[in-house]
Amino acid sequence: MKILVTGMAGFIGFHLARCLAERGDEVIGLDNLNTYYDVGLKLSRLAELGVLVPEGGPERVALYRSSRYDTLRFVLMNLEDSGKIQELFAAEHFEVVVNLAAQAGVRYSLTNPDVYLASNIQGFLSILEGVRKYPVKHLVYASSSSVYGLDRVVPFSETSAADHPASLYAVTKRANELMAHSYSHLYGIPTTGLRFFTVYGPWGRPDMAPFLFTKAILEGRPIDVFNYGDMSRDFTYIDDIIDGIIRVLEHIPTGCPSWDGLQSGVSPAPARVYNIGNGAPVRLLDFIQALETELGMRAEKKLLPMQPGDVMATWADCTALKDTTGYCPQTSIAPGVKQFVTWYRSFYRI
Repeated sequence: MKILVTGMAGFIGFHLARCLAERGDEVIGLDNLNTYYDVGLKLSRLAELGVLVPEGGPERVALYRSSRYDTLRFVLMNLEDSGKIQELFAAEHFEVVVNLAAQAGVRYSLTNPDVYLASNIQGFLSILEGVRKYPVKHLVYASSSSVYGLDRVVPFSETSAADHPASLYAVTKRANELMAHSYSHLYGIPTTGLRFFTVYGPWGRPDMAPFLFTKAILEGRPIDVFNYGDMSRDFTYIDDIIDGIIRVLEHIPTGCPSWDGLQSGVSPAPARVYNIGNGAPVRLLDFIQALETELGMRAEKKLLPMQPGDVMATWADCTALKDTTGYCPQTSIAPGVKQFVTWYRSFYRI
């Protein structure tokens, strides 16, 4: 297939693009290389894919060819630049689009709300308009477990109303789901949203807890443990996430003809939303202990109250995704943490 992967220099986008290129798909990756976190890490991910982008002032509409994968190219572009996005769609005629590009981070959204509206709302609208004008077989896009917000009924199910967001980031992700549904209903565009649950692993994001904790422990600094450690997360290893995305690509949604207006989780439109997680929440203190074991060092913990925008627990009910695609995560915490720490030590030569 010919696939557009937005956010290709990001954590999940990098792994997905590599997997697709290795199996022979034609991949065009898009990213704006913003400075939310270390651009050097993003450039290193691209270099791992055989894409060498000059740091500081590359041509924004140039297509860079991979020296490692004959079927992979990269374009530096902002989703909010709707004119350029439409030109890209017109020129390339994608069969499938995977939209992973977004402004990430819950806490960052508390102080930089405008960025989220531009990237996550206007940017996603550019993608929706692209697939409307230049139809594709399937649009798959990133949502987030954050949409469940203050919901207390666990495990989280897609049938939940998800109408108690705890951050603007969560609002934008829930808005993406509603926007996609409207385009599916109006224009018959098959769309699938994936609510990711705390993804971790090699090449991970520096703003996420596994990365922050590992860096601090190795540097002998205390780690910030919020809500005094009384939290849990459905940590999901990156390989399981990629397996789930690949499975979803090949399961194009159709509308439910028997929908009576009362059923949740389905629609007469060709639109679906799935949880994608490990399905086994882990206490934050247990995750830290796994890191300590793998690093061979003890963490100095700075116990702090709950932060604005945070939630107590996440826990994915992945029954719908399993029933549809056969998705079954394979990686538990100990081997997942081992793989992450091994990569971290190698990448940073520690």
